[in-house]
Amino acid sequence: MQTAHRTDAGLIRLINEDRAAVRNEWNGFTLAIVADGMGGHQAGEIASQMAIELVETEMRTVGTDMTVEERKEAVRLAIAKANDTVFEFASKQARYQGMGTTVVAALATSYDLVIGHIGDSRAYLVSGDSIRQLTEDHSLVNELIKTGQITPEEANVHPLRNVVTRALGTDKQVEVDVIHNAWRNGDILLLCSDGLSGLVEERELFEIIAAREDLQWKVDKLVGRALEEGGGDNITVVLLSNDDAQSAYGTNDAERRGDA
Repeated sequence: MQTAHRTDAGLIRLINEDRAAVRNEWNGFTLAIVADGMGGHQAGEIASQMAIELVETEMRTVGTDMTVEERKEAVRLAIAKANDTVFEFASKQARYQGMGTTVVAALATSYDLVIGHIGDSRAYLVSGDSIRQLTEDHSLVNELIKTGQITPEEANVHPLRNVVTRALGTDKQVEVDVIHNAWRNGDILLLCSDGLSGLVEERELFEIIAAREDLQWKVDKLVGRALEEGGGDNITVVLLSNDDAQSAYGTNDAERRGDA
């Protein structure tokens, strides 16, 4: 599996509160995480860094003998435990109260993905001639779209488009969305903060990712386009390319995929 990532403060913000981590050969998997912090007074920076480190630590228990449901529960539990720790930390220090972060974490094999997320950082899958958003934003504008009060086009310029309805660390308990999705040899997974997805249209995301260039070129191009569109927020991009069609698990794959 090939990977590349980059984070940039953008053109307006003085501090980069985004964080990203990519770990190849993570107990037989590839682990990728993006977190977009919030809270001011450097609290967002602390929240996103803590989330990355805590999720990584919890994911050390994941093994290749686990079923799909066990992996999904491991991802959910890792994010939930990170929420507990960040919330407790913030609650004990007045200057950090209310800090939080989005998080999207992907646990990848050569044939499937388990993705957990909170907030509006996104996961997209580029497969063949299409791009598909795998995660659903936990945001105010997404709720307005679902209830028919605004259109997706209006959401892109809505004054409250950065307001999230769910974040890691802001509440004692939080619901984590976890999905399982197959992917094929040649597919590419994009994880990003809204500093990218809020400025670059989905069609252009696809065109850049589908280009016959290496992954680092694609990451740099995506960040560059967000900067060209104003770079009003921190920008973080992670790409995972599924270049290995062979299973990481050997025998009994059907059972471990949940197909048996």
